[in-house]
Amino acid sequence: MAEHSAGILVYRRRPRPEVYLGHMGGPFWSRRDSGSWSIPKGTLLPGEAPLDAALREFAEEVGTPAPAADYVELGSFRYASGKIVTVFAAESDAVPVEAHSNTFSIEWPPRSGQQREFPEIDRVAWFRLEEARDRLVVGQRSAIDALEALLTR
Repeated sequence: MAEHSAGILVYRRRPRPEVYLGHMGGPFWSRRDSGSWSIPKGTLLPGEAPLDAALREFAEEVGTPAPAADYVELGSFRYASGKIVTVFAAESDAVPVEAHSNTFSIEWPPRSGQQREFPEIDRVAWFRLEEARDRLVVGQRSAIDALEALLTR
């Protein structure tokens, strides 16, 4: 069975729509920009509803509860690996300007025997939709198309 994640794509309309993304933490992503940003998201726990998982993961990865907003399911999107991510959209400006993410541990530098902690999300920022497409990991780019369709209804 494919891994299933859920996340929240916060947006604001401004003169042109913008989305709130997190830059993936850790040494692999540290000097990358294109394809290294993500919708705050994470894996569903057994029996957990996708929206509940998305709300929990937003709080863990950004460091603050998801904004009080009306959440609309944009859809479920499949990565090339088979992983599925269900994305919910929420219109809000009430998000932090800095991430205070939970961490993960990896051996770093490689083959050193030393374990180091890194934040899952090392920074957050707003991007216009065109910019977001380039910065998002490939498997999440379809969520921008779905948001655009929602905003033009």
